[in-house]
Amino acid sequence: MAENAKFPKAEKLCGKSDIAALMAQGRRGGCACLRYCCRIRPEGDETSGIRVMVSVPKKHFKRAVKRNLLKRRIREAYRLQKSLLSQDRRCDILFTYISSEVAAFDEIRTAVATILNEIQSR
Repeated sequence: MAENAKFPKAEKLCGKSDIAALMAQGRRGGCACLRYCCRIRPEGDETSGIRVMVSVPKKHFKRAVKRNLLKRRIREAYRLQKSLLSQDRRCDILFTYISSEVAAFDEIRTAVATILNEIQSR
C-alpha cells in the first residue's frame, strides 16, 4: 500500500473552532449525493495539509448502522482518491451526505472524485 493511500489522524478535521471557521468561511458546492464545504486555511495556520470531516445527518437515516456505513464509504472513497488534490494545499473539507437512500460505493466514489477535481481547480 502506498504511503499516500492512508488516512491518518492528522488528516481528520476536529475541534469546534476549526469546524466553526469552516462553516462560516467555507465555499459550498454539491454533486449527486454529496454536498461539500471547503475552506483554504491562511498561511499563518500551524497545521499543514488537507483535513477532512464526513457527516451523515440523522434526519434521513435514523439507524446508526446505515449512517456509519455511509461514512465509511465516503472516507474510503476519499482515501483512495486524495491524490487528485495536490498535497501542498492547506484546506479543510466537509463532506455531507444529502440523499435519502443508501448509495452504492461506485456512486459515492464518482461524486467524491468530482468534488476533489472541483476543489483542485479553484
